[in-house]
Amino acid sequence: MYRIAEFEKVSFEQFEEDWLKNFPDTADVKAVYDGVKLPVRATTGSAGYDFCAPDDITIEKGKSLLVPTGIRVRIDDGWVLSVFPRSGLGFKHRIQLDNTVGIIDADYYNSSNEGHIMIKLSCDAHDDGHSVTVKCGDGFAQGIFFPFGVTVDDNADGIRDGGFGSTTK
Repeated sequence: MYRIAEFEKVSFEQFEEDWLKNFPDTADVKAVYDGVKLPVRATTGSAGYDFCAPDDITIEKGKSLLVPTGIRVRIDDGWVLSVFPRSGLGFKHRIQLDNTVGIIDADYYNSSNEGHIMIKLSCDAHDDGHSVTVKCGDGFAQGIFFPFGVTVDDNADGIRDGGFGSTTK
């Protein structure tokens, strides 16, 4: 096994800014931040690192929810972190990522938002009134590290500074 990455928490200030944009009624953001768990694998055979809900989150049918995780990751060059919903949530509740698969590049770590990983989920359940609540500390997404290559004539020289869509600005 390769040891190619390390998860860290973003600063409280970055978390607070991002959290309150999405959950403005939170009474004690510091308590939510203090409870953020770094992603871990559940078993020695697991490929995925579980991202846990920083607080109770409820996703209703036909709605989306952006979850600031409080996490960033330092990744060695030549590797990428791909983020997927936990399979049980997808199977039981049709929870999916709005961008299908989240791609966290190594250079995202140094972005102006500290590389804060945000995960946007939607519920596409078939039955009316369906919703699912993920309890604080329970896994809702998983990240898997993959190696990648570049073409022999690659000449990328851009510098990232931002989150979603920042490489095309």
